[in-house]
Amino acid sequence: MSDYEANSQEQLENDHGISRRELLLGLGAAAVAYAGNATAAMPGHDHSKHSAQQPKVLDATNNCTDKGRRCIAHCMVSWTEGDLELAQCAKKVQQMMAICGAFSYLLASNSKYNKQYARICKSVCQECAKECRKHDQHHECRNCAEACEALVKAINNSFA
Repeated sequence: MSDYEANSQEQLENDHGISRRELLLGLGAAAVAYAGNATAAMPGHDHSKHSAQQPKVLDATNNCTDKGRRCIAHCMVSWTEGDLELAQCAKKVQQMMAICGAFSYLLASNSKYNKQYARICKSVCQECAKECRKHDQHHECRNCAEACEALVKAINNSFA
């Protein structure tokens, strides 16, 4: 260390009363103490409920909302071009996205309402898929219908 660096370091220690080394040692000790206290405070704590209990249904739900978002975007582009053919499709997709969005939150938090809400989600997805299938020539509509059908299947497998 040069004389300048040593003087600068000494000046910092004099100004603040603590050296960099002392600060790092103190932070390290605090981290070890905190980690020890956190694990000791919760012996036998069960982490099994910290992740979704229905991960396949959650993934299918999130895929459905993603495909729905793309379908809605496609419908909006069509509208700006003067084509209103996809209005009913967009309406069904919008309802599906609202229901699936809420269902996703419930699944992620392992809500006690998952089974009841799954019935509503299944019904809305069946209607959405039926409407989107009318527009199979548009790949966004087709992808949305397929995602809805996959979610219905996942719900049937998990909540039968």
